[in-house]
Amino acid sequence: MRIRLTIAACAATLLASVALYPLFKTAGWFGSGLGAVLTVGGAGALTRRFRLPVPVCLLIAAIALLCYLNVLFASGDALLGVVPTPGSVSYLADLARDGWQDSFRYAPPVPVLPGVELLSTGGIGLIAILVDLLAVRLRRAAPAGLPLLAMYALPSRFRQESAGWLLFLPGAAGYLALLVADARDRLSGWGRPVFTRYWSGEASRDDRPDSSPLSVTGRRIGLTAVALAVVVPLAVPDIDPHWLPEAGGGAGNGLTTVTTPDPLVSLKRQLVRADDAVVLTYRTSDDGSSPDYLRMYSLDRFDGDGWTYSAIHGDKNARVDGKTLPSAPGLELDASLLHPVTTRIYVDSHVRGMTVLPTPYPPTKVSIKGDWRVDASTLMIFSPHESAGGRAYTVSSVRPAPTYQQLEAVAPLPAEVVSRYLPVPATVPADVAALARRLTTTASTPYERAVKLQQWFTKPGNFTYSLDAPSPRNVGALRDFLFGSKTGYCEQFAASMALLARIVGIPARVAMGYTAGERRADGSWAVRTKDTHAWPELYFSGIGWLRFEPTPTGGTGQGSATVPEYTSPQLLPGAPVAGSTSRLPSAGETPGGRSATGPGSVPHRRADPMDRSGSAGPLAPTHRDGLPVGPLLALLAVVLLAALPAALHRLARVRRWARGSTEADVAHAAWDELRVAAADFGLPWRAGDSPRAAARRLIEARPLDEPTAEALARLVRAEELARYAPAPGPGTGLRGDAFSVRAAFAAAAGRRGRWRARVLPSSSAVFLRGVGGRALDVFDRIDSLALRRRRHSAG
Repeated sequence: MRIRLTIAACAATLLASVALYPLFKTAGWFGSGLGAVLTVGGAGALTRRFRLPVPVCLLIAAIALLCYLNVLFASGDALLGVVPTPGSVSYLADLARDGWQDSFRYAPPVPVLPGVELLSTGGIGLIAILVDLLAVRLRRAAPAGLPLLAMYALPSRFRQESAGWLLFLPGAAGYLALLVADARDRLSGWGRPVFTRYWSGEASRDDRPDSSPLSVTGRRIGLTAVALAVVVPLAVPDIDPHWLPEAGGGAGNGLTTVTTPDPLVSLKRQLVRADDAVVLTYRTSDDGSSPDYLRMYSLDRFDGDGWTYSAIHGDKNARVDGKTLPSAPGLELDASLLHPVTTRIYVDSHVRGMTVLPTPYPPTKVSIKGDWRVDASTLMIFSPHESAGGRAYTVSSVRPAPTYQQLEAVAPLPAEVVSRYLPVPATVPADVAALARRLTTTASTPYERAVKLQQWFTKPGNFTYSLDAPSPRNVGALRDFLFGSKTGYCEQFAASMALLARIVGIPARVAMGYTAGERRADGSWAVRTKDTHAWPELYFSGIGWLRFEPTPTGGTGQGSATVPEYTSPQLLPGAPVAGSTSRLPSAGETPGGRSATGPGSVPHRRADPMDRSGSAGPLAPTHRDGLPVGPLLALLAVVLLAALPAALHRLARVRRWARGSTEADVAHAAWDELRVAAADFGLPWRAGDSPRAAARRLIEARPLDEPTAEALARLVRAEELARYAPAPGPGTGLRGDAFSVRAAFAAAAGRRGRWRARVLPSSSAVFLRGVGGRALDVFDRIDSLALRRRRHSAG
């Protein structure tokens, strides 16, 4: 049955499940997970008792887990409250589906709702089955760490923040305990017992082999490995990527391909975050009623299930700092119709993992320190290895203001645009394609078709904005949004309109980033997590990509979203189309969709955002670059590491002389000082030598003058009396003698030897080994106590 190994497997799984803690608001999931682990462990022990085949063991463990889930969540539909029935299984499936939707509805940490608890309990139970199978049934304890690792991968998948090293330690300890238990179990089958010095004739000859020495060694290695894995990354500064060669090497023009996480995965979690934290603040020269959106991602591919984007590329020559960016694809308007905009952006220092810069589209120049590059086809500004958190940068962009005639113009589309932004998978339902054509049947130009699609989504009463809608994960979910629920948030609106636009021949893609946010009293703008947004971008010949807004705005929609003026149905032929955005605000509301009454209301007069003489705002020039905190901390760490050996040397000396309460203690301290001096200056010293033999070796290696030789003789005499005589000699003057001998060694070592002994004394390594050895001796004491209990029980 391998009870000990089974217990170790259960403990390892349970300790590793602690890594899931950051995903939940409360700890209610842990108790149900504990029950799942115990259920699986008991089922595994029972099947091994009857030596059943591996497939049967797996089946019984899965059935036991299902019964446990029935007791916990579906006892009312199960036979006798335990045995699964079609009704209980169906209820569990529905509850799991609800839990899956809830996991996308809330940003971590999520509330422990029944469906979420079912998923966590079932997942921990499945991990327990795999660990039990590998470690206990198949005797492969090392690979059992792979399923345990899955529980560490989940928090990093759903959270941008690091969970911290404390959550790593329990799982690591459990895994090491599993390896030790497996090693002890294997050792027990090696043959006849091996008796140690603790064995006596009274002990039974049937005792199992004593694996205590191997266990202590294994635990020492494991503890050292875990300590190094936790401490070393904290002490070693990050490597500056600029020191490393570029991917592709060669002449420095190697192409860098960056794959970043799916932005739509985090969109919903940002929208439902309870804290609504500030992501960035900015000042802009845009004189419109609301600045344009800050775009990050451009999703150009619809694969039949959802919108994704192609890999973005950029070599060294694509670095953006202070350079003119490539022209926006398709933008051929006269300079008089392109309004220049300058935006100064500061990303909050708490933001993690932002490797794509939010910028108004299309950017023409970006000034930012570091290795930031541009993807020419999408104008996404990205970095292969840096994050925007805590950075300030300036973006120059243009805001197109096309005329009605230019929007209505029909011209052939470029071949590369057609091939990349018009494909529609064959899996798209026929009724979706019929809907797109029906909505645009009266439109004669691509621009009119685009406006009619947007009007259909924004028509009052046609669709409902709600963050409770599940994230669309396939074309069936989009179809249900269009024909069924008609309830969703920006992801559904943007994805649906982009798909319908492609169906009627308009190149389309989905953009993701942030809306303009909220204007502050000092003229700056603040963008929060709830301003995260997705919208469609449509391509028109001669104009390029234009933003559309199908998502409801204001109090019944995404409050900070705005509808572009060039999509307004009240446009008259021949009238110029302003590039600004507009929305009819309700009474007492500003264009941003928030109340303008009460404290913090925003004045209508906009202060000059580029004025450096005004009051200091969040993007004031004095805070543009800030202190280089990272390099300073790295420098401080290097200085502390360099000073550590000398500090340990001084600490050891203080401790050495502090214990001199008797004459013998003083003699031993003086002798230890002599031993340390020999180690620091590279002189021979053998631990087994007598005091006289040690002194003889020192004199042979480094001849001494007469006063120093007499001081060494006094040290030898005092140590001999302290070791062998009934009463030690007087300790007066021994400290001075020890320092005199050390000074003689230093004088003969030369300047280089003295500096090495002062900065990197060899004795500090001995001190560290001694401290580490005493810390690990606790395992020896634990094993000794356990062995004494076994002997006592055997007697």
